Amino acid sequence: MVFRRSRPPREVRPGTIVRVPVSSTLLEGNRLGDPVERTLPVYLPPGYDEEPGGRYPVSFYLAGFLGTGRSQLNWKPWAETLPQRLDRLIAEDRIGPMIVAFPDCFTRLGGSQYIDSSVCGPYAQHLINELVPLVDEQFRTVADRDHRAIFGKSSGGFGAMVHGMLHPEVWGALACHSGDSFFEFCFLTDLPRTLNEITKHGSVGAFLEAFGQKHKRSGAETHAMMHLAMAACFDPQPTHPDGFELPVDLKTGAVSPERWERWLAWDPVHMIPRHADALKSSRLVFVDCGSRDQYHLHYGARQMRDAMSAAGIKYDYEEFSDNHSSIDYRMDVSLPRLYSAISGGLS
Repeated sequence: MVFRRSRPPREVRPGTIVRVPVSSTLLEGNRLGDPVERTLPVYLPPGYDEEPGGRYPVSFYLAGFLGTGRSQLNWKPWAETLPQRLDRLIAEDRIGPMIVAFPDCFTRLGGSQYIDSSVCGPYAQHLINELVPLVDEQFRTVADRDHRAIFGKSSGGFGAMVHGMLHPEVWGALACHSGDSFFEFCFLTDLPRTLNEITKHGSVGAFLEAFGQKHKRSGAETHAMMHLAMAACFDPQPTHPDGFELPVDLKTGAVSPERWERWLAWDPVHMIPRHADALKSSRLVFVDCGSRDQYHLHYGARQMRDAMSAAGIKYDYEEFSDNHSSIDYRMDVSLPRLYSAISGGLS
């Protein structure tokens, strides 16, 4: 029986992880009470300190829901961490040396979707106006959009796609792995389970209070929290007691057209036609998804592909035989393409 290595082979030179303290002005006073003091891990490639004059392209990795960037640094059985993957890909000459930053955009609700919300906080602005300049100031990046990429999986893939559309002046390339899209399938069809969990407590507020006090949460409770986080991100209502409402009636499940339209405004399937020019300016738009994704995201990926084709956007699209879980190996496909896209013109 043969197992994959859990650590790089000896001939692979390791990069360095630098943990940069972050004190956010933009996140001050956020309604959820989340911390403004955070840590930004940054991967520096092998040889960074040996070439004091060298400059490098940079990528930002966006974690999925319930994750933070630093989770990609943790040891995993029978698998590589993302820094180990970068070390190996560099050693194999599949990518050149680049800097990679791992933002922490976690919230008390489990995530931020990397967008601005009057309830969760201005996480898009935090990313592009605080973290990007911080990395450019402290490390030898090539500080322009053509040498800067953004990539992630699930909610992180959603964030990468949306940032590529809304902030093309910041990001020159993107990779979206199994990103949230076609909300009718990935969110709406799963809302009945959320209503069942909330009904046990009588209200959203009571559910949130009970969730926060638990020592152990069930999968159903965690999925319910995910939907509440999406409501706070996509349809924030600062004057509402909870700060948001679900897009369905809590008793009957009837869809509220007004509330649901606010969610759909953030669906990449709907956003692509409105932001086609931004994606056309990108040096790489990479989208992939497993053909058996348990959140039905392969249908959204296919619709994003079709929307980009209709708009005349150049893209790379791949569908692979797997589901939503444990698919970090797909970065062996995306990272070489990202590096190629953002390294052009560098000696």
